[in-house]
Amino acid sequence: MLNKILLADSGTGHSEEMLQYLLELPSLKNASITLLHVVPSQVTSEAMTEKWEEAGKVVAGAIQRMHLDPTQVSTMLRQGDPKTTVCEVAEEIETDLIIMGSRGLKRLESILENSVSQYVFQLSTRPMLLVKDDIYVTRLKRIMVAVDQSQDAQYCLELALFLLKDIPSGQLFLVQVDPSMEEGEVLSGQEAENTAVLAPAVEQAKKQGVNYRGIVAGGKSGPTLCELADENKVDLLMLGSPDRRPTIAKSLPDLDRLLGASLSDYVRVYANCPVLLGRRTAEQ
Repeated sequence: MLNKILLADSGTGHSEEMLQYLLELPSLKNASITLLHVVPSQVTSEAMTEKWEEAGKVVAGAIQRMHLDPTQVSTMLRQGDPKTTVCEVAEEIETDLIIMGSRGLKRLESILENSVSQYVFQLSTRPMLLVKDDIYVTRLKRIMVAVDQSQDAQYCLELALFLLKDIPSGQLFLVQVDPSMEEGEVLSGQEAENTAVLAPAVEQAKKQGVNYRGIVAGGKSGPTLCELADENKVDLLMLGSPDRRPTIAKSLPDLDRLLGASLSDYVRVYANCPVLLGRRTAEQ
């Protein structure tokens, strides 16, 4: 499912560590990796030359730090606006996943401070794995999927099963947030697994032979998912992030997300683990 992975590498944060841990998974041993570093335009030719040299060092350093075989990795140095360039390259190579670092900026901060990751999240149709600068990254053994009846949530479930299928110690947390339940109310075990939303997901996990746990919880979706991820020491939180913009507005950011009103934006900011925002693309 993840044959092509694009790492938009700025040389800072924990995105390189995240990629390293992903590549340790048996299911990703044959994945092709593209390392992208974008060089912003400079006022003078001397400054531009200096930035190109720095970019080359960033990419070479990344390959060395991650112990990657240079013959198995494609590197790209591009000049331009990092926000639009990452989106363009993701489409150009038809990547299955974009990995980016994130400062976890809240609401308007992401607009005012020109957040690259937030812009790419808005305008790319590709799944994204966001790794905040202030979180601890570790090997992937415990993955949580927010389950609902959407195609994007189903994609996340399929991807989680794909990642965990060859990890004997792996565990999948299937979580449904039910707004009709009281805040703080939690169902687990058979009571949770037999609900209409979780039952199909449980059946898929059983068929794949993946160790799982079903949880149905009441409350607001964003805070509840983040709390459950903390309580269960989750290494990766996955949720469907549908593209809600109408065709006429594909070039414009979704104001609900930019202002922090969507579930995916809340989780992007407040989750204390890496967050994969899944969207089923035409190729998937």
